[in-house]
Amino acid sequence: MKIHIIGLGLIGGSFALGLRKAFPDLEISGSDSKEEHLLKAKQLKLIDRPAGLEVVQEVDVVIIAVPVDVARKVAVEVLDKVGPNTLVFDAGSTKSGLCEAIASHPNRRNFLAAHPIAGTEFSGPEAAIDNLFLNKTNIICEVEKTAFKLQERALEIFQKLEMRIRYMDPKSHDRHIAYVSHLSHISSFMLGKTVLQKEQNEKDIFDLAGSGFASTVRLAKSSPAMWTPIFQQNKENILETLEEYISNLSKFKELLENDDFQEVFLDMERTNHIKTILNGIN
Repeated sequence: MKIHIIGLGLIGGSFALGLRKAFPDLEISGSDSKEEHLLKAKQLKLIDRPAGLEVVQEVDVVIIAVPVDVARKVAVEVLDKVGPNTLVFDAGSTKSGLCEAIASHPNRRNFLAAHPIAGTEFSGPEAAIDNLFLNKTNIICEVEKTAFKLQERALEIFQKLEMRIRYMDPKSHDRHIAYVSHLSHISSFMLGKTVLQKEQNEKDIFDLAGSGFASTVRLAKSSPAMWTPIFQQNKENILETLEEYISNLSKFKELLENDDFQEVFLDMERTNHIKTILNGIN
């Protein structure tokens, strides 16, 4: 099987490593807007060779793993050139805009809109992990618009990587992911910002930060180049989630101001139910 990966950072690189384990005879070519990523990807054996978009005419699978603001343009360019039997899928965190951009493309049947909910706070080819997608949920949108034989090829890939599959329409995907992913990144970035503003002595942050702070602010180490376009594309849903989040923070502040620690306790106790949900996922 021949695969071309566009975007050789954490997600694209992890697909390369995972698929090499799953398909021993794989041939992987790659492209990236940064020359240093291409060189590092070759050095790390993520890809066998660099190649331009013209290669999509002769490969079996094209994986688009670029920031979501670039993905729309890249998806159209790939579908313009793609061979009739080539599967193209993306891995972006927003789906509505992308699906709208390719809705009327003559080769729409070649495309599968996917979102593997997996990642770390690190970026670049060096961040790639061979088991990043193990037991992670992969949301697929508008599966009925993809040619059946190409659906089968995609499912074989996802099953080999041991991913869990969920089907969802693009608008529902973007609304739900705003709560469980996008809001958590905003919270982490703003917590980090608040601490940096108030704790001017960086050594105090290093010495006093416990595991709770480290785990909560971990996502603030994520790439702004990747996350700014996500916030832009899912702005409407994110604003809705922020309104609810800010309301909850304000109510908690009022409880403290009113010395209503009984309600503080009950509020946290009710929220402890999240343990049951997350333990069920894990």
